Amino acid sequence: MKILVTGFPGQLAASFERIEDGSHCFHFASRSEIDVTDESGVRKAVGVGGFDTIINCAAYTAVDRAETEAEQAHLVNVVGPRNLAFAAADTGARLVHVSTDFVFGGGGASRPIPVDAVHSPLSVYGRTKSEGEGEVRAVLGEEALIVRTSWLHSAQGPSFVTTMLRLMATRDSIGVVADQVGSPTHVDTLSRSVLGLLEADARGTFHVTDAGVASWYDFAVCINEIASLKGILEKPITVEPITTEDYPTPAARPSYSVLDTTGTASVLDRSADHWRATLSASLDAVQRGIVTDRGN
Repeated sequence: MKILVTGFPGQLAASFERIEDGSHCFHFASRSEIDVTDESGVRKAVGVGGFDTIINCAAYTAVDRAETEAEQAHLVNVVGPRNLAFAAADTGARLVHVSTDFVFGGGGASRPIPVDAVHSPLSVYGRTKSEGEGEVRAVLGEEALIVRTSWLHSAQGPSFVTTMLRLMATRDSIGVVADQVGSPTHVDTLSRSVLGLLEADARGTFHVTDAGVASWYDFAVCINEIASLKGILEKPITVEPITTEDYPTPAARPSYSVLDTTGTASVLDRSADHWRATLSASLDAVQRGIVTDRGN
C-alpha cells in the first residue's frame, strides 16, 4: 500500500513511522504540508501523491480547551475528515478515520460498548469526533474504515503516562480520579491493529484497545509501581483515589468507556495484550531514554 498519514508528528502518526518495516510505502504529512481543513489543498495533495490509502491521524484532541475553541475543534474534527473523505472518493483511495470512546457518554453502562451503540457525547470534543464519523460515512458509506480507541498513551509526546511521570518525579503524593473507567491503550497497539485491518481489507467500524479495564487511579498506581521498579522514579509516591467531583474539568468525561473489541479480535485473529504489559514496554522505552541521557 502507498499510505498517506496525516497529523505527523503527533503520537499516533509517529507510531506508524516507528513500526513501519518496509512492507508498505508511507508518507507522513505534517499540518504545514497538508492542512486537513483546506479542501482544495487536501484534494490536490491526495491526487498528486497517488495514494491508495489515507490514515487520518490529524485531530483536535485538547478535550478541555475545545469547550472554548469549539470552532477550531469543528474544523479539524469534522471538516477535516469530510475533506479527506471527498479526496478518497475522488481517487478511489481507502480512508481510515481514527475516532474515540468520547463519542459515548458511558452513563449507566457496565458492559463493553458495542460499535453500533448510540452516540451520546458529553463534550465539544466528543461531539465533534462523532460528527466527523458521520461526515466520513455520509461520503464513503461502509467503504470507510473507522477505528475508535480509548485512553491512548505512549512514552513519546504528551500523554497520561508522561504527565504522571513528570508529576510523580516532583511530588510526594498525587490524587487521581477513580470513578472513570476505561481501557488504557498503547499507541503501537492501535497503529499495528489499523495496519492489520487494512491488510484484511476490513470495512466499517471497529474498536481497538488494549485488554483489561482500569480507572485512571488504577492506571496511575501501576505507572508508579512499574516506574519505581525500573528506576525511572527514584521512589514510589502516594497515589490517592479521588472522585470526578473532586477534580472538576471544563469538559465532562465518560464515567465508563470500555469498548467492545470482539469484532476486531475476530478479523485480526488475535487478542490484544493487557494494558499492564504494554505499559511496561512503554516504560522500558522511557528507561532507555533516561539511561542514555545520564550516560551523556
